[in-house]
Amino acid sequence: MSEPSPLLPVLDVRPVPDAADVFTAPNLPGWRPRLFGGQVLGQATVAASRTVPADRPVHSLHAYFLRPGDPDVPVHFAVERLRDGRSFSARRVQALQNGVAILSGIASFQSPAEGLEHAEPAPDVPEPEELTSDLELLDAVDHPAARQLGRGRLTDVRHVEPAIYLRPGEERTAQQAVWMRLDGTLPDDEVVHRAALAYASDFTVLEPVLRRHGLVWATPGLSVASLDHAMWWHRPARADEWFLYVAQSPNAGGARGLSTARVYDRQRRLVASVAQEGMLRLP
Repeated sequence: MSEPSPLLPVLDVRPVPDAADVFTAPNLPGWRPRLFGGQVLGQATVAASRTVPADRPVHSLHAYFLRPGDPDVPVHFAVERLRDGRSFSARRVQALQNGVAILSGIASFQSPAEGLEHAEPAPDVPEPEELTSDLELLDAVDHPAARQLGRGRLTDVRHVEPAIYLRPGEERTAQQAVWMRLDGTLPDDEVVHRAALAYASDFTVLEPVLRRHGLVWATPGLSVASLDHAMWWHRPARADEWFLYVAQSPNAGGARGLSTARVYDRQRRLVASVAQEGMLRLP
C-alpha cells in the first residue's frame, strides 16, 4: 500500500484555540521564496468546509490573491458565516499573515440534489503511463532549483505536449493537457480531495499563455503571479488517482493572461472547472 500523501499535514487545517472560526495549518516545506498559491487555496477550502455540515460539500470558490505569502510565517484562516439556507451555504474566508490578508475569497456549499446533467467530453490524449514524468525531466536539469521544483510539488505531473520549462513548444498554441496525481494516498474524505484538487489546480493553469507566445518558465526576467482563481467542483473525484487537466487561454493583454481549465478523472468524467487570471510581465 502507498504511503500517506506528504500533502496531508499541509491540509490538516485545525481551529486556533480561543478564536471562533479561525484555523491554521503548516506551510509547505521550503520549496519557493514565497507561498505557493495552491497551498493557500487548498487550505482555505478546508477551513471554510470545517464550518459547514459534512453532507454539504463545497461546489465553488472564488478567491483573490492580494499579497505574496511568506513561507516562514503561519497563515491563519478567518471564516465568516454569510448564509445557511435550506440547500446552500456561503462562507467568506480570509488568509492572514501578521494580521494582513494575503487571500480573500467566498466559497459556496450545496446539499446533494438531482437535476439536469451534461458535460463537455474529454479530449483524446495518451494515458499517463505513456508519458514521461516532469520529475524525471527536472531531475535531469543541472540546477538545484529544477530538482527542488520537481520534488517540492508533492505531485506527479505529466505533460501531454512537451513541457515548457526550458524549451518552447513546437506549436504556438494556447492550450495543453496535463495528467496529475498527488504523491501517496489521501483518506476517504471528500473535503480533503476537493482541497487537494484546488492545490494542484494552480500548477500549470497559466502555461497556455506562455505556450501561445513561445515563452518558457526559464525566460530571463519573466515575472508571473496569480491574481485571482475560481473553481467549481462538479462531481466527486480522488486527487491521489490520475486526473487530466485540460487548459486553454482565451486572452492575454494588459500584462495579464486568462486561462480556463477542465478537470477529468481517469474515467473521463468532468469533475471540476477552473479559471485564473495572472500577471505576466517581461523585461
